[in-house]
Amino acid sequence: MTEITLFDSEIKIMNIVWEAKIITAKEVSLIAADSIGWNKNTTYTILNKLIQKGAISRSHPNFTCQPLISKEQVQIKETKKLVQKLYEGSAKIFLSSFIEKENLSDADLQALRDIIDKKL
Repeated sequence: MTEITLFDSEIKIMNIVWEAKIITAKEVSLIAADSIGWNKNTTYTILNKLIQKGAISRSHPNFTCQPLISKEQVQIKETKKLVQKLYEGSAKIFLSSFIEKENLSDADLQALRDIIDKKL
């Protein structure tokens, strides 16, 4: 599968589709209007771009949308881009910066330790 690059507006729509798993375009537009403040035309334009990119499928009846890529795939790709762009490609610099700058709870820190320990 080729990598799909999503813009912020497309990720907002994908979040709605990922949450629902299968949803009509009309329902997406109603949710987007309520949560983002977008009109129907904006939402349909973004949905069509997502279809062209292969991020969602469209089926009939009722312009039913279903994700073709997972949220995790996008999160992994976007995280790698962020680390490359802002942290010179170093996961170590990224993680140390995150841990030092965030006010993490003891439970969060322990969860991070557990994740690292599983990798060792």
